[in-house]
Formats: sequence, C-alpha cells, structure tokens
Amino acid sequence: MIEDIKKRALHRTSILEGQMRGVARMIENEEYCMDIITQSRAIQRSLESLNRLLLENHLRTHVTHMFDAGGDERDKAVVELLKAFDFDSK
Repeated sequence: MIEDIKKRALHRTSILEGQMRGVARMIENEEYCMDIITQSRAIQRSLESLNRLLLENHLRTHVTHMFDAGGDERDKAVVELLKAFDFDSK
C-alpha cells in the first residue's frame, strides 16, 4: 500500500469509528431521528471518501501491474473494477 494513502485511510477509519460511536449514543439517548439520519449520511460520505482512497491505491499499484502483465491478469483487473462499481454481470 502506498504509505501516504495508508496513513490517510487509517485516519479516516479512526474518524469513522468515532462517528459510529456517536450515532450509537444518539440512538441510545433516543435523539431526534432527523439528527441521527444526518449523522448517518455523514458516515456514508466518509465511507465513500475512504473507498476513493482505497480505489486510488488499487489503481496505482495492483491494477497498473495487472495491466502491464496483460492477458488474464488484465482481464482480472477489469472484472475487479467492474465489481467495485457494481457493474459486474454476475
């Protein structure tokens, strides 16, 4: 894993952990539903941000090598990327 991306991804997972604990507390305290939903949506955006980092790392490392290798490796990379975006046909 690229060191800078790894550092940023770990930082985002720490933020997500805190956000999840906060939502759990809000539910436990029976806070206003719309406030909980707002926080839940913020978590979804944080997860998307994490996914973008992980995808960037995958593209810069594994996919690059797989395309360079060609053949079955290249085809495997394409299948993985389609799956990552829920475009796979399976």
